[in-house]
Amino acid sequence: MPNHARLLTLAQWTGPAAWRATLPHSSARAALVWITRGQGRALLGGRRRGLGVHTALALPARTLFALETGPQSFGLVCEFPAGSAWPMPDEPTLLRVRDTRAQAELTTLLETMQREQNETRAFLDEALNAQASLLTVWLRRAILARQDDPAKPSAAETLAAAYAALVERDYAKGLAMQDFARGLGVTPTHLTRICKTSSGMTASALLTGRILHAARDLLETTDLPANRIAAMLGFRSAAYFSRFVQKHTGTPPTTLRKTPPRATIA
Repeated sequence: MPNHARLLTLAQWTGPAAWRATLPHSSARAALVWITRGQGRALLGGRRRGLGVHTALALPARTLFALETGPQSFGLVCEFPAGSAWPMPDEPTLLRVRDTRAQAELTTLLETMQREQNETRAFLDEALNAQASLLTVWLRRAILARQDDPAKPSAAETLAAAYAALVERDYAKGLAMQDFARGLGVTPTHLTRICKTSSGMTASALLTGRILHAARDLLETTDLPANRIAAMLGFRSAAYFSRFVQKHTGTPPTTLRKTPPRATIA
C-alpha cells in the first residue's frame, strides 16, 4: 500500500467485481470521491443517500460505507495515505456541490493529481501529497459553505449510525444482530425497523453484508485456508463458514477463489 496520496477513477477504485463496492465495508485509507457523471446510491454510516452529478463523498478511514453506481457513472477518487494527519470529517459526509467555482476547483485539483501520476516526474510523492493537502482545504471550505446544511440527526438516524459503527468495529467477533441490539439498549425488532428505514437494509442484512465482504476479500486476495478465515471472522467452525458463504453467494469457498460470482444479500 503506497505511503502517498493517489488518484484513481471510480471504476479503478471500486474494482471489476460489483460486490466490492455494493457490500458494506470500510477502507484503511480515507478517500474523497467526486462524481461527475451518472447516478447511484451510497450507504454512509447507516444511512442511504442518493448520488448524482457533482456529488462529493468524504469517507474517513475505517468507517462503514457501500456504493451502488450505474454503468454510465464516472468519477475520480483521491485516496489519502493510511494514518495521515490531514484533517478529514469524523463521519462519512456527502456534499452536493452546486457552486460552479467550487466544482471547477475540485476538478482542477484532481486532474492535476492525475497528470502528476501519469507523468511520474521527480518528487512525485511530494507533489501528490501536496495536492492531497489542498484537497482537504477544499473539503473543509465546502463543508462550511454547504447550501444543504443538514438538520440535526434524528434519534433514529443516530441509532442507525451507532449500529453501523459497532458493526464495523465488531463484525469479526462472531456476534449476532441481537447482541448488537442489546449493547445499544434496544430490542432487535426496533433496531431492524430503524435500520430498514434509514439504510434500506435490515440490521441483520447490514451485519451479514459486512461479514461477507470480509470473507470474500480474504478468500480472493490471500492464500489463507478457509478454516483460518472462518476463525478470523468469528465463525464457530469451518463448516459453518462454508455454509454461510454458499448461502449468500451460491458458491462454496473453494470454488469462489477460482471463479468469483456476484454476491447478493437477501
